[in-house]
Amino acid sequence: MREAEQAAIASGVAEYELMERAGAAVAEIIWRAGGRRDLLLLCGPGNNGGDGYVVARLLRARGVPVRVAALGECRTESARRARSSWGGPVETLEDAAPATQIVDALFGTGLSRGLDSAVANRLRCLTEQAAFSYAVDLPSGVDTDSGALLSAVPQFGVCIALGALKPAHVLHPAAGSFRRLICADIGVAASAQVHRLAAPYLEPPGVADHKYSRGLVAVVGGSMAGAGLLAAEAAARSGAGMVRLLGAVDELSGSDAIVRVKALQADRVEAELGDKRLAAVLAGPGLGRDQKAVDRLSAVLRCGRPLVLDADALTLLGKGEVGDIPPSSILTPHEGEFVRLFGDLPGSKIDRAREAARRAAAVVVLKGSDTVIGAPDGRVAVATGASPWLSTAGTGDVLAGLAAGRLAVVADPFRAACEAVWLHGEAARRARAAFVADDLIAQLPAAIASRL
Repeated sequence: MREAEQAAIASGVAEYELMERAGAAVAEIIWRAGGRRDLLLLCGPGNNGGDGYVVARLLRARGVPVRVAALGECRTESARRARSSWGGPVETLEDAAPATQIVDALFGTGLSRGLDSAVANRLRCLTEQAAFSYAVDLPSGVDTDSGALLSAVPQFGVCIALGALKPAHVLHPAAGSFRRLICADIGVAASAQVHRLAAPYLEPPGVADHKYSRGLVAVVGGSMAGAGLLAAEAAARSGAGMVRLLGAVDELSGSDAIVRVKALQADRVEAELGDKRLAAVLAGPGLGRDQKAVDRLSAVLRCGRPLVLDADALTLLGKGEVGDIPPSSILTPHEGEFVRLFGDLPGSKIDRAREAARRAAAVVVLKGSDTVIGAPDGRVAVATGASPWLSTAGTGDVLAGLAAGRLAVVADPFRAACEAVWLHGEAARRARAAFVADDLIAQLPAAIASRL
């Protein structure tokens, strides 16, 4: 967005014109949400504050009772012009009384350090006393590029992103500082390879499809058989045509549609993976970390089929006990597995996932409350709004199974990973509260049907 704004200015668009556009877009959103409820605008010294003065002037013209409180004098020419155009009284932040609606236009993007404690505390108090609260571009006190909180940040009702989303809009903890996110068009097109994960369109099977044409998946199990079964169940409900579970045990129940192969010897696994009809192979859930697991994983890495690697497979790879990651694989690490595999990479979660994908020549799904999906070519999708109830055993196995199933269907690792993450989140939303991993699987048919 910074580059796009500079390009617009270089092409002849005045900086103040961009400020007027931003203020008009924000004012329209607040007008539609709040009407003529009284409003307090908090303006900072930079261009974010300038946006605020424009908002104040435009809403006053619509009959909204507007007051403005400023944090010092304006430091940019555009902000000074906007304050002059406002022309009304300007209170100090310390003396400002509460209002029904409050707008934070103190700093927005570009902060390199947190707010002074007195300013942060005053912002919190005024925001908590308002019935409706809005942050212009970003809540003040947020690091734009990493999503870190540089100082205490109150909870806002609405964050109005200007022109395009920034990393802090989708990365935690900053993404948790507002309940609703709206992106306002200001007439500046920002191009980027990073996008918020969108709901996919899933192609239904055709009339000529059969179980092999729809995708055959093999799940290589291990010492924790339940994890492998969860992954296989998810793959079976992902849209794939057939699933084989290598390493099944009699004690576990599950769908009779899953083909069970009990043998776990590496040579038998290697023979099973030699089936040329296999469209995807998953290893990791419940695999174990002993020598037998190492042997089975080595067979997986040699099989030449599209791979999804999760859990124990990632741990063994991180220890260097097996071969290299085949190109175009899908890796699904949580934070600990990621660090063991790639080390402590610098930058934001987006930067780290993208760099790991480049190094591995694989799609990396860095899981968490904000899941980041990175592709080797630099594309990134960020999934927001994950259910906190996903923090329970087995949900990662379900995600890995979904990734393998979708990979078998679409044969595109990045697309498959994106579809899997979305379906995983949608199943969690439908399962509501206090669910376990098995409940996610029960919701998958409905989640898939919603996108056909």
